[in-house]
Amino acid sequence: MRLIKTVSKINLVVAAFIVLISVIPMPAKAKAKTVTSTEMIEEATALDGKSVSYQGEVVGDILYRGDHAWVSINDGENAVSAYVPAMEAKKIKYTGRYCVTGDTVSLTGTFHRACTEHGGDLDIHSNKVKIIKGGYAVKDKSSPAFLIASIIMFPCALAGLIIVIRKKASYNKACRKGSIIRR
Repeated sequence: MRLIKTVSKINLVVAAFIVLISVIPMPAKAKAKTVTSTEMIEEATALDGKSVSYQGEVVGDILYRGDHAWVSINDGENAVSAYVPAMEAKKIKYTGRYCVTGDTVSLTGTFHRACTEHGGDLDIHSNKVKIIKGGYAVKDKSSPAFLIASIIMFPCALAGLIIVIRKKASYNKACRKGSIIRR
C-alpha cells in the first residue's frame, strides 16, 4: 500500500512538472536566413523586420556614433550598412580600400527595409560581428610596360610643349609687328 502511495506521488510530481513546462513560455530562437545583398534589395518587403545573416568584406570607413557604429559590408554585389555596437566594430582591423582588402565578417541581425530610427535607410541592426577572415595590405605591382610607356611618352610630351611655346611666341611677335590683328 505504501508503495502505491509513493508511486502515485511520483506520478503526480511528474505530471505537475510536465504541465509546468508546457505552460512556461520559452523563447523560440528562429534560425536567421542567410541572404545576399541582392536578395535584401529585391525581397526587402518580405525580409523587413526579420532576422538575417549576412557576410562580406568591410569596406570604406567605420563611422562611430556614440556607443554604436556604422559598418559597410560588401558581398561582391552591393554594400549594405550595418548598425553595430562600437565595441564590436573595434574588432575590425582592416577596411577595404585601394591597396587593402578588408576583413571578411559575418553578422546576424534584424533587417530594416526603411529604418525609421535612421532616416528610412536600408540597414541591418546587429549586436555581434564575427571576423571570418582577416584583411591585409595588397602590394601594388608596377607594370614594366607602364614604365616603358612613361619613358617614351615623356620626351614626346616635352617636344609637344616646346612646339606650342614656340608657336605662341611666334604669334605674339607677329601681333606686335601688326601683321596679325587680335580680336
